[in-house]
Amino acid sequence: MPQPTNSLVNSLLTDLYQLTMAYAYWSNGRQDDAAVFDLFFRKPPFDGEFTVFAGLEEVLRLLESYRFTADQIEYLKTVMSPCRPEFFEWLASLDTSCVKVYSVPEGTLVFPRIPLLRVEGPLAIAQLLETTLLTLVNYASLVATNAARFRLAAGTDKLLLEFGLRRAQGPDGGISASLYSFLGGFDATSNVLAGKLYDIPVRGTHAHSYVQTFQNLAELPRTTLTDRDGNDREFVTPVLDYRRRLGYPQTNEGELASFIAYAQAFPAGFLALVDTYDTIQSGIPNFLCVALALIDLGYDPVGIRLDSGDLAHLSNEARRIITEVGRQLDRDFSRVIIVASNEINEQILLSLNNQGHSIDAFGIGTNLVTCQAQPALGCVYKLVAIQNNPRIKLSQEIGKITIPGPKDVYRIIGKEGYALLDLLVQTGEPAPRPGEKVLCRHPFNETKRVIVTPTEVISLHQCVWDGQRTTAAKRPDLIRQYVKDQLMRTRKDHLRAINPTPYKVSVSQRLYEFLHGLWLAEAPVSEME
Repeated sequence: MPQPTNSLVNSLLTDLYQLTMAYAYWSNGRQDDAAVFDLFFRKPPFDGEFTVFAGLEEVLRLLESYRFTADQIEYLKTVMSPCRPEFFEWLASLDTSCVKVYSVPEGTLVFPRIPLLRVEGPLAIAQLLETTLLTLVNYASLVATNAARFRLAAGTDKLLLEFGLRRAQGPDGGISASLYSFLGGFDATSNVLAGKLYDIPVRGTHAHSYVQTFQNLAELPRTTLTDRDGNDREFVTPVLDYRRRLGYPQTNEGELASFIAYAQAFPAGFLALVDTYDTIQSGIPNFLCVALALIDLGYDPVGIRLDSGDLAHLSNEARRIITEVGRQLDRDFSRVIIVASNEINEQILLSLNNQGHSIDAFGIGTNLVTCQAQPALGCVYKLVAIQNNPRIKLSQEIGKITIPGPKDVYRIIGKEGYALLDLLVQTGEPAPRPGEKVLCRHPFNETKRVIVTPTEVISLHQCVWDGQRTTAAKRPDLIRQYVKDQLMRTRKDHLRAINPTPYKVSVSQRLYEFLHGLWLAEAPVSEME
């Protein structure tokens, strides 16, 4: 049986009030009442208009393994000492065999009020799942969305590398960020464990400390390198010959030695960090000397990494110098890439695009995995039905009023192939059909309504758990491609980084009338004298 990736994800990973509510339900004989909960968010993150739903696979792993062990029960007895002993016996018998979960597919672009998960089952167990489900979905969806926004800002032709492990919020934050950054559109990670767990491509070169460990060429233990044909060839001498020919006698010798040693270790993967001392005067010249010698031995140098300074200017200057040297010596440097790092965020990517740059790949860490622009998504888990009676939560804030009852969700696609809106209907209500007009209403604003004629109708909800898993696990690379496809089918104005066009989430006429009828029935009538 698959276990959650993190062993800390278990039945005790919850808030105490979930257990106190469960005890209150049990004490009143209501633990088995049929309940329906919706997990959704009210506002997209990063001042944007969309969210990438993620975390479903870990949700299913939780449901598969959900139990209270004897050791956990003994601990709960100390925390909940006033509770009757029979309650703990009942806890020990719990599992999710009577629970049913409907979900949108992982990687779907989702919008406010859409139930990402609909949980149906006995009241107490459905309540106990709340905190853990929110933990598994909130951060996952936030990071995947952040990664998708970085991808949109960088462009589809750039390589995106996630470098965030050392800055993430603990080990699980680092592992989760690597997975969900990949789902959101990144190409690889520096996180070796994430690569093993999820089959994500792993990339990495060297740090400034590696360059600093060398002081001069005399520290090199050998001067040769095996060429592509397997012959041991002199390597340091041709590097120094190119140094003289190109007129680079003043470059930092320790840096040059470090580049030579790295090329000897990884001749087919030579990518040099060039800003330890001086990018233009030393780093790039030293890279070129080693790269030219590698080409002579049959290897293709990979490129350089910039980790400080004016990235737009330095990348353009680096490309100019590399191209000029290649033309001068009749060498093909067209495949040499320029990688940039250094606290890059979405705004920096957009700024670089406006300035013009020559960067081929971005290594992004802190601002990606910590979600610098917004640290939490804010998914909530609300009761929408009990014993087949729809329930509504009212509030003075319209945005916090819930939409009652079990609901299905349909994505309406227009004639141009883009999503027009999402339509919530009561479960059991006939689905909209292509070619037939349907009235779509704003849930709370009576004057906002539209008639649409779908070209295509996509049902977003599917049953993923019915006492057991009903859908196979999907590989991360397939989810990543699904996210890419979703972005392609979404209008660009909805995806804009600044002032995106609001995406419509509507309700059917039947659900609208039911919602407002229940609203009036549940709202107290004030008196005035």
